[in-house]
Amino acid sequence: MNMSAHHQKQPTRSAQDTDTFEDVLRSIAENAKREDAGTAPISGSIALLGGSDIMSDDGTQNPERSAQRLMRLGAANLSAGRIVEGHMNALYLAKVHGSPDIARQLRKLVSSGAVLGVWGADDAEPVAVDHAEGVLRGGKKFASGLGTVTHAIVLVTVDSQIRLALLDVTNVARQDAGCWQMAGMKATASGAFNCDGLPVSSFLWIGEPGDYFEEPHFIGGIWRIAALQIGGALGLLDCAATKLRHLDRMAAEAQKTRLGHIMIRALGGAALVKQAAVQATKADAAKAVALSVSARLLTESIAQDCIKEVERSLGLSHFEAGSETNRMARDLSVYLRQAAGDALLMRFADRAFADTDAMWELVG
Repeated sequence: MNMSAHHQKQPTRSAQDTDTFEDVLRSIAENAKREDAGTAPISGSIALLGGSDIMSDDGTQNPERSAQRLMRLGAANLSAGRIVEGHMNALYLAKVHGSPDIARQLRKLVSSGAVLGVWGADDAEPVAVDHAEGVLRGGKKFASGLGTVTHAIVLVTVDSQIRLALLDVTNVARQDAGCWQMAGMKATASGAFNCDGLPVSSFLWIGEPGDYFEEPHFIGGIWRIAALQIGGALGLLDCAATKLRHLDRMAAEAQKTRLGHIMIRALGGAALVKQAAVQATKADAAKAVALSVSARLLTESIAQDCIKEVERSLGLSHFEAGSETNRMARDLSVYLRQAAGDALLMRFADRAFADTDAMWELVG
């Protein structure tokens, strides 16, 4: 089915109004505080990003550049970065699992202003096909971008197997952003979406049953999350250093020691993210998974330590009402809480320590 007529067109900008990516980053960084407070919708930042070519990026043409851009987004506006990451993932999944016709349809939607997402987490009733009625049952939770995302790739259970379905998700009556009551990442409006009763004939299947879990397209793709994590940490570090310079405290040896150690580790984390992004486009799926897992776990550790050291460096001023570092730290803390970290570490260790050669293959 052609879905181009089933979305509410998002704000677009003419070619002559298109800013550089750096200009957009500054604008969405300024928007972040208002979006967190609920006085401005995040759709404004996403519309600004639509003026750059990042919304057509599936992460495969220049993966190192894609990783760098996600890092910059994470630093400027982590909530907007989360929505762009889902959009990039959706384009990627359509490319590797969908038919050429479906990939073309998605790109046509995007060119007309559509924003894509990937919604995996099931609500109390998992999303599944009711064959007798020809409809979906159940719903999704933690569905990022309610009110901004126009089309989502949704995980659907069909006869005990998982399939990917592209749904128009603009029906406001099916959205519940009010259940997203988190301390951070408020602007993402990551609430619930009710799929109950949606006709199977109203959406597109992407790929075959089980395709979603194929590697390196599944775990091998979490370098995108790692990019946002290290970007969020670098953004927080930059904001803290700026405040310390303003207070004439950045020259203190204790401050340089605390933040310098974090910055050195962040440089290593950023390099690993880029390496994982490049590897995800190559044939060695096992290596791609191992590098993406290592990037994801390392950047989480760095970001957690960054939050602690920024708190120590700024003291009580970090916790004042309206503190920019506090808002950024809250967003980052929530975003870091991705699922199954221990299981990811076990998967990495199985690959890295299978034998000596396996370890050096990851290094080389």
